[in-house]
Amino acid sequence: MTSDPHALRSEADLEAIYGEVVPAAKIKELPVIIDEIRQFIDASPFLILATAGPEGLDCSPRGDPAGQLVRIVDDRTIQIPDRRGNNRIDSLRNIVRDPRVALLFLIPGVGETLRLNGTARLTADPALCASFAMGDKVPRCVIEIRIDTVFTQCQKALVRSKLWDPATQIERSELPTVGEIMTAITAGEFDGAAYDAAYPERLRQTIY
Repeated sequence: MTSDPHALRSEADLEAIYGEVVPAAKIKELPVIIDEIRQFIDASPFLILATAGPEGLDCSPRGDPAGQLVRIVDDRTIQIPDRRGNNRIDSLRNIVRDPRVALLFLIPGVGETLRLNGTARLTADPALCASFAMGDKVPRCVIEIRIDTVFTQCQKALVRSKLWDPATQIERSELPTVGEIMTAITAGEFDGAAYDAAYPERLRQTIY
Protein backbone atom coordinates (compact mmCIF):
# COMPACT_ATOMS: atom_id res chain seq x y z
CA MET A 1 0.00 0.00 0.00
CA THR A 2 1.36 3.40 -1.00
CA SER A 3 2.05 5.66 1.96
CA ASP A 4 0.07 8.90 2.05
CA PRO A 5 2.59 11.76 2.32
CA HIS A 6 -0.21 14.00 3.58
CA ALA A 7 -1.43 11.70 6.38
CA LEU A 8 -1.94 13.37 9.76
CA ARG A 9 -0.47 11.12 12.44
CA SER A 10 -0.05 13.27 15.54
CA GLU A 11 -1.56 16.13 17.48
CA ALA A 12 1.31 18.28 16.21
CA ASP A 13 0.27 17.49 12.62
CA LEU A 14 -3.29 18.54 13.40
CA GLU A 15 -2.27 21.73 15.17
CA ALA A 16 -0.08 22.69 12.22
CA ILE A 17 -3.07 22.92 9.88
CA TYR A 18 -5.86 23.89 12.30
CA GLY A 19 -4.10 26.45 14.47
CA GLU A 20 -5.29 27.72 17.84
CA VAL A 21 -8.57 26.75 19.46
CA VAL A 22 -11.21 29.47 19.22
CA PRO A 23 -11.28 31.10 22.72
CA ALA A 24 -15.03 30.59 23.19
CA ALA A 25 -14.58 26.87 22.52
CA LYS A 26 -12.31 26.64 25.55
CA ILE A 27 -14.39 28.53 28.09
CA LYS A 28 -17.73 26.88 27.25
CA GLU A 29 -16.75 23.45 28.62
CA LEU A 30 -18.11 22.79 32.10
CA PRO A 31 -17.95 19.92 34.63
CA VAL A 32 -21.49 20.64 35.86
CA ILE A 33 -24.97 21.44 34.59
CA ILE A 34 -25.87 25.10 34.99
CA ASP A 35 -29.41 26.41 34.53
CA GLU A 36 -28.85 27.41 30.92
CA ILE A 37 -27.59 23.91 30.07
CA ARG A 38 -30.50 22.38 31.98
CA GLN A 39 -32.89 24.19 29.64
CA PHE A 40 -31.26 22.52 26.63
CA ILE A 41 -31.51 19.06 28.23
CA ASP A 42 -35.13 19.55 29.26
CA ALA A 43 -36.06 20.68 25.73
CA SER A 44 -34.46 17.71 23.98
CA PRO A 45 -36.58 14.70 22.91
CA PHE A 46 -33.66 12.89 21.26
CA LEU A 47 -30.05 12.00 21.98
CA ILE A 48 -27.34 9.78 20.58
CA LEU A 49 -25.44 7.63 23.07
CA ALA A 50 -21.88 6.58 22.19
CA THR A 51 -20.18 3.74 24.07
CA ALA A 52 -17.02 1.64 23.74
CA GLY A 53 -16.33 -2.01 24.40
CA PRO A 54 -13.76 -4.71 23.64
CA GLU A 55 -15.36 -5.39 20.25
CA GLY A 56 -15.35 -1.73 19.25
CA LEU A 57 -17.65 1.29 19.35
CA ASP A 58 -21.41 1.71 19.33
CA CYS A 59 -23.73 4.64 18.72
CA SER A 60 -27.36 4.31 19.75
CA PRO A 61 -30.38 6.65 19.37
CA ARG A 62 -32.58 7.38 22.40
CA GLY A 63 -35.90 9.18 22.31
CA ASP A 64 -38.74 10.22 24.61
CA PRO A 65 -40.97 13.27 24.94
CA ALA A 66 -39.01 16.41 25.82
CA GLY A 67 -38.63 16.64 29.58
CA GLN A 68 -38.82 12.86 29.99
CA LEU A 69 -35.80 11.81 27.94
CA VAL A 70 -33.35 12.53 30.75
CA ARG A 71 -33.73 13.14 34.47
CA ILE A 72 -31.30 15.60 36.00
CA VAL A 73 -30.52 14.27 39.48
CA ASP A 74 -28.05 17.00 40.42
CA ASP A 75 -25.57 19.23 38.64
CA ARG A 76 -23.19 16.29 38.05
CA THR A 77 -25.61 13.41 37.51
CA ILE A 78 -28.27 12.45 34.96
CA GLN A 79 -30.38 9.32 34.47
CA ILE A 80 -31.75 7.80 31.25
CA PRO A 81 -34.35 5.01 31.22
CA ASP A 82 -33.47 2.14 28.90
CA ARG A 83 -36.63 1.81 26.84
CA ARG A 84 -37.76 -1.36 25.13
CA GLY A 85 -35.74 -2.44 22.09
CA ASN A 86 -34.64 -5.57 20.29
CA ASN A 87 -32.52 -6.94 23.16
CA ARG A 88 -29.20 -6.54 21.35
CA ILE A 89 -28.30 -4.22 24.27
CA ASP A 90 -25.02 -3.25 22.59
CA SER A 91 -24.74 -0.02 24.60
CA LEU A 92 -25.46 -1.76 27.89
CA ARG A 93 -22.95 -4.55 27.20
CA ASN A 94 -20.35 -1.88 26.54
CA ILE A 95 -21.15 0.13 29.67
CA VAL A 96 -20.70 -2.80 32.07
CA ARG A 97 -17.22 -3.33 30.61
CA ASP A 98 -16.18 0.26 29.86
CA PRO A 99 -18.21 2.99 31.62
CA ARG A 100 -17.09 5.85 29.39
CA VAL A 101 -19.97 7.41 27.44
CA ALA A 102 -20.64 10.41 25.22
CA LEU A 103 -24.04 11.96 24.50
CA LEU A 104 -25.22 14.30 21.76
CA PHE A 105 -28.57 16.03 22.38
CA LEU A 106 -30.66 17.39 19.51
CA ILE A 107 -33.68 19.70 19.69
CA PRO A 108 -35.98 19.95 16.64
CA GLY A 109 -35.67 23.35 15.01
CA VAL A 110 -32.60 24.38 17.05
CA GLY A 111 -29.22 24.56 15.34
CA GLU A 112 -27.04 24.19 18.41
CA THR A 113 -26.53 20.74 19.92
CA LEU A 114 -25.36 19.75 23.38
CA ARG A 115 -22.46 17.39 24.06
CA LEU A 116 -21.99 15.55 27.34
CA ASN A 117 -19.18 13.17 28.34
CA GLY A 118 -19.02 11.08 31.49
CA THR A 119 -19.00 7.66 33.10
CA ALA A 120 -22.06 5.48 33.35
CA ARG A 121 -23.43 2.72 35.54
CA LEU A 122 -26.55 0.59 35.18
CA THR A 123 -29.13 -0.07 37.87
CA ALA A 124 -32.24 -2.25 37.90
CA ASP A 125 -33.53 -0.75 41.15
CA PRO A 126 -37.29 -1.50 41.04
CA ALA A 127 -38.42 1.79 42.54
CA LEU A 128 -36.18 3.85 40.27
CA CYS A 129 -37.23 1.94 37.16
CA ALA A 130 -40.89 2.34 38.13
CA SER A 131 -40.41 6.10 38.41
CA PHE A 132 -39.66 6.14 34.66
CA ALA A 133 -42.74 4.15 33.66
CA MET A 134 -44.70 5.12 30.58
CA GLY A 135 -48.21 3.99 31.40
CA ASP A 136 -47.73 0.46 32.69
CA LYS A 137 -44.44 -0.04 30.79
CA VAL A 138 -41.41 0.03 33.09
CA PRO A 139 -37.83 0.11 31.75
CA ARG A 140 -35.69 -2.87 32.74
CA CYS A 141 -32.84 -0.67 33.86
CA VAL A 142 -31.70 2.93 34.14
CA ILE A 143 -28.43 4.39 32.88
CA GLU A 144 -26.94 6.78 35.43
CA ILE A 145 -24.20 9.07 34.16
CA ARG A 146 -21.70 11.02 36.20
CA ILE A 147 -20.75 14.08 34.17
CA ASP A 148 -17.15 14.89 33.28
CA THR A 149 -17.80 17.64 30.75
CA VAL A 150 -20.81 19.28 29.12
CA PHE A 151 -20.87 22.00 26.47
CA THR A 152 -22.86 23.36 23.55
CA GLN A 153 -21.84 22.75 19.94
CA CYS A 154 -22.29 25.53 17.38
CA GLN A 155 -24.92 25.17 14.67
CA LYS A 156 -22.65 24.98 11.59
CA ALA A 157 -23.18 21.22 11.00
CA LEU A 158 -26.96 21.47 11.20
CA VAL A 159 -27.01 24.58 9.02
CA ARG A 160 -24.83 22.90 6.39
CA SER A 161 -26.96 19.74 6.44
CA LYS A 162 -30.27 21.67 6.50
CA LEU A 163 -31.41 19.01 8.94
CA TRP A 164 -34.52 20.87 10.13
CA ASP A 165 -35.43 22.32 6.73
CA PRO A 166 -38.69 20.67 5.54
CA ALA A 167 -37.57 21.21 1.95
CA THR A 168 -34.76 18.67 2.41
CA GLN A 169 -37.01 15.88 3.70
CA ILE A 170 -37.47 12.91 1.40
CA GLU A 171 -40.26 10.36 1.08
CA ARG A 172 -39.60 7.18 3.04
CA SER A 173 -40.50 5.23 -0.10
CA GLU A 174 -37.35 6.52 -1.80
CA LEU A 175 -35.17 4.23 0.34
CA PRO A 176 -35.23 0.46 0.91
CA THR A 177 -37.39 -0.76 3.78
CA VAL A 178 -35.87 -2.71 6.67
CA GLY A 179 -37.62 -5.79 5.35
CA GLU A 180 -36.08 -5.29 1.90
CA ILE A 181 -32.64 -4.91 3.45
CA MET A 182 -33.10 -8.10 5.49
CA THR A 183 -34.27 -9.95 2.39
CA ALA A 184 -31.12 -8.84 0.56
CA ILE A 185 -28.86 -9.82 3.47
CA THR A 186 -30.36 -13.32 3.64
CA ALA A 187 -30.53 -13.82 -0.14
CA GLY A 188 -34.31 -14.07 0.00
CA GLU A 189 -34.65 -16.39 2.99
CA PHE A 190 -36.10 -13.64 5.20
CA ASP A 191 -39.70 -12.66 4.44
CA GLY A 192 -39.16 -8.93 4.26
CA ALA A 193 -42.61 -8.15 2.90
CA ALA A 194 -44.29 -9.84 5.89
CA TYR A 195 -41.92 -8.06 8.28
CA ASP A 196 -42.73 -4.65 6.79
CA ALA A 197 -46.47 -5.34 6.76
CA ALA A 198 -46.48 -6.33 10.43
CA TYR A 199 -44.21 -3.56 11.64
CA PRO A 200 -46.73 -0.72 12.17
CA GLU A 201 -48.76 -2.84 14.60
CA ARG A 202 -45.62 -4.22 16.25
CA LEU A 203 -44.38 -0.67 16.75
CA ARG A 204 -47.69 0.36 18.28
CA GLN A 205 -47.59 -2.55 20.74
CA THR A 206 -43.90 -2.34 21.66
CA ILE A 207 -43.12 1.39 21.60
CA TYR A 208 -42.71 1.19 25.39
